[in-house]
Amino acid sequence: MILSDMIKELGYTPRPVVSVKQAQEAVEKKMPNLILLDISMPDITGFEYCTMLKNDVKTRDIPVIFISALDSMEDKVRGFRLGAVDYIAKPFEKEEVSVRLSTHLKIYQMQQELELYNRRLHKMVNDQIHLAAEEQKNILRALANLVESKGDESGSHLPMVGSNSRLLALSLQLSPKFDKQITSSFVDEIELAAQLHDLGFITISDSVQFKKEELTMDEWEELKTHAEIGARHLEEIYKHSSKNDFMKMAIDIARFHHENWDGSGYPRGLSGEEIPLAARIVKIVDCYDVLNRDRCYRPAFTLEKSMEIMRRENGQQFDPDIMEIFEKVQKQLKCENSR
Repeated sequence: MILSDMIKELGYTPRPVVSVKQAQEAVEKKMPNLILLDISMPDITGFEYCTMLKNDVKTRDIPVIFISALDSMEDKVRGFRLGAVDYIAKPFEKEEVSVRLSTHLKIYQMQQELELYNRRLHKMVNDQIHLAAEEQKNILRALANLVESKGDESGSHLPMVGSNSRLLALSLQLSPKFDKQITSSFVDEIELAAQLHDLGFITISDSVQFKKEELTMDEWEELKTHAEIGARHLEEIYKHSSKNDFMKMAIDIARFHHENWDGSGYPRGLSGEEIPLAARIVKIVDCYDVLNRDRCYRPAFTLEKSMEIMRRENGQQFDPDIMEIFEKVQKQLKCENSR
């Protein structure tokens, strides 16, 4: 009895082919659940075709059983090394063929079910992580708004710093200097991360934050602690939540947005590219927004005066490469002051 007839009698649907070309066409038309492969083939050996199957991502997981009139140990070992799951020698015994086919089809089915389960589980975990990350962001946004509500009646400073940081990051993405560092996720994440830059002000006394006169040395030192305090608050949240790049960026911005390009800033006196890129971006955007707002100790500057002040600090407070692009997009930025 030929093998295909035997397989039919066992209740399976064989698709017999006599060449590699026919085999490839059959596989492309409908993916098989198992392949019975003769070692002796007219165009290439079964070993060579098995190698082709295992090198193709679409067919590498399909179980392959070698069949042959020869029953040498060398052929069996070679077949197993190439990825075959079994070996049936001619002449074929119906009971043996039945057991081997049934066993490997069940194993393959279980593997497929396990893979499907793993995909679903992976998606479920990712969905939960995404949901947790969004909830985390909502809590952080509420915290930032709580801090700002003490001093910004309009409530527009944080959203403007966020949206303007995103716009500047998008523009920097087009520059050969920054295109490798600024990914799409960087652009998306900086919008909210930038709004957490002054989270540390939650611990600074109102008498210092909103003092109209010049600060004393001790008051200035207290004010400067907000950068480190804000970063530490975010680090505590980071420790007890899903670890992600957004939180790392928010921590960097909170801690380093008062560092200066020339090393004269605080809290750590970093200079140049030692300062994280996100913090360098937010520093420029935050300064621009603050200059154009009324403060308790001075009225808002005009847009022209604000840009004049910032140009003077180019290369001292601000990264010159970012400032160059900032000046090109400055008129597109949102601003509280239209003068």
